[in-house]
Amino acid sequence: MIYNNPVIKGFYPDPSVCRAGDTYYLVCSSFQFFPGVPLFESKDLINWTQIGHCLTRKSQVQLGEVGSSGGVFAPTIRHNNGRFYMTTTNDTLRQNFYVWTDDIYGEWSEPIFVDQGGIDPDLYFEDDRAYFMSNGQDDNGVGGVVQCEIDIATGQKLSPSRTIWQGTGGRYLESPHMYLINGRYYLMAAEGGTEYGHMVIYARSEQLAGPLESYVHNPVLTNRNLGGYELQGVGHGDLIQDPEGNWWMLHLGFRQTGRWLTFHHLGREVFLTPVTFDEDGWFTAGHNGTTLSSFETDRFPESTVQEDKKRYTFGNTDWSLDWCYLRHPAAENYVLGPDKATLTGTGVTLDVPASPSFIGIRQRDFDAVISCKVKLTGSGEAGLTLYMDELHHYDLAIVKDQNGYRVIERLNIGDVKSVEHTVALNDQQEATLIIKSAPERYSFFLQQADGVELPLGTAHTRYLSSEVAGGFTGVLIGLYATGEGSAAEFTDFVCEYK
Repeated sequence: MIYNNPVIKGFYPDPSVCRAGDTYYLVCSSFQFFPGVPLFESKDLINWTQIGHCLTRKSQVQLGEVGSSGGVFAPTIRHNNGRFYMTTTNDTLRQNFYVWTDDIYGEWSEPIFVDQGGIDPDLYFEDDRAYFMSNGQDDNGVGGVVQCEIDIATGQKLSPSRTIWQGTGGRYLESPHMYLINGRYYLMAAEGGTEYGHMVIYARSEQLAGPLESYVHNPVLTNRNLGGYELQGVGHGDLIQDPEGNWWMLHLGFRQTGRWLTFHHLGREVFLTPVTFDEDGWFTAGHNGTTLSSFETDRFPESTVQEDKKRYTFGNTDWSLDWCYLRHPAAENYVLGPDKATLTGTGVTLDVPASPSFIGIRQRDFDAVISCKVKLTGSGEAGLTLYMDELHHYDLAIVKDQNGYRVIERLNIGDVKSVEHTVALNDQQEATLIIKSAPERYSFFLQQADGVELPLGTAHTRYLSSEVAGGFTGVLIGLYATGEGSAAEFTDFVCEYK
């Protein structure tokens, strides 16, 4: 069969995967968004269903006024003796910690902290012993992939932190994962930065603590030399073996907006690439060490079908799974029902690193039509936003002030904030707002009473891209309300991908 990449679309970066029986479980980074660390399951590696989050309580993760792309960095998920563990970093606080659960569909524990610095932590289990790795500096100040043994019950270090590998010389060594495969230890990591130079590298050893021998053909996976190819930024991977003995890599990558347009705004997504071991125990990945937009393989049963959901509504999404908040929300400002969302506005806007009345769903493809009926009560503002961060977002909203109700299209690009178009609604408090998305442009419309769509303007997608905005996130389609004493009702929400 042929399967298509990405296997999880939209802003779900830094994937890590484990298998328990015949089921795979995967987690991703969440940064300043809450709940933290989205959790997915799959039976076949290509169809993934979100089943929860690992960090669902304020006591588990301190987000506060964390800036965009701060907060929760790359997680690792592992399964050992019937228990699941997820370890991650709150990069803003420079703290590594892990949580655990015996019920993958239930709540996770309070955090257990480990006194080892760096980011992208990993857990490795062997003979009832637990080892913790991260990339940073060891107890002697030596940089690289750092390892120590810990008491898994308490997080206490049982051995000094020691650097066991310093990579291949590429910048930003990150994402270390350790595996025992056919009697050898394999350490896989990433270098090059999570941009166009990203790559996956690995080394192996006869001993857990090294010394490690680098794969002579590193990087084992990268798209860095594929100019004019849609899939870029390939790296930060995790290996997994299926029940038939085949090996795979789940890793991040991104789709640039066009063949020669080096911008990406959907965020870093989840890709699946085949891995093959040779008779000497070294492995290769993908097509000549690159990831493709589709792979043909006989590793899946003929009956396997890759699903691709095209239509998202209030009715077929789950508020607690598909949608997320900016930092810790004030619960009293949200009433979320099966066909309506009511948000109460506050003095907090989208332009500051705080928690405005906002709930968003990730944009998953370039071509889409987004529509929603919005009703505003009281003075203030409410509508749809295409949100990258507090300095980069496009808003299509109803505003009520001394001049009455009106619809505005506003562009927020860095320090420049510009209302591009205004349409008076007279005494009307509600309107149907429409955003049409294409790879290079967003277009904004107001649906008039006769059903005719009044165009309000367009904006380049590139100004919401990581290349312009910086950071590690992607565009979310958000519902929001601002202004003390204001309230907004959102109904008839549809996001349909072409």
